Amino acid sequence: MRPEPGDLLRIDGRASVQFAGGCALTFRVVSVCDRPTYAGWVWLTGYVINRRGNATAKREIYVQLAGLRRATAPLDGSPAPRCIRFPNRLPRCPCSPAQAR
Repeated sequence: MRPEPGDLLRIDGRASVQFAGGCALTFRVVSVCDRPTYAGWVWLTGYVINRRGNATAKREIYVQLAGLRRATAPLDGSPAPRCIRFPNRLPRCPCSPAQAR
């Protein structure tokens, strides 16, 4: 299977050994890299999706095409979000020196 942006995939040990066992994840594809790799492998950029269908982390992963599987919808039945909102600025770390404004 060749993934496309918007696809919801189950990434497990069949896709790459680093996702075997308890390290499997559900992944919403944002982009598929077109740079050359080993035959049958691909770089994907996307979001890790939790059981509620919320994006929890943006990641770039290197996986085998033959090991990719489509995921089922999130457990609560709502569609996974297509747009993620992030705060305009990150909170200042309490241990960092004050920055000039």
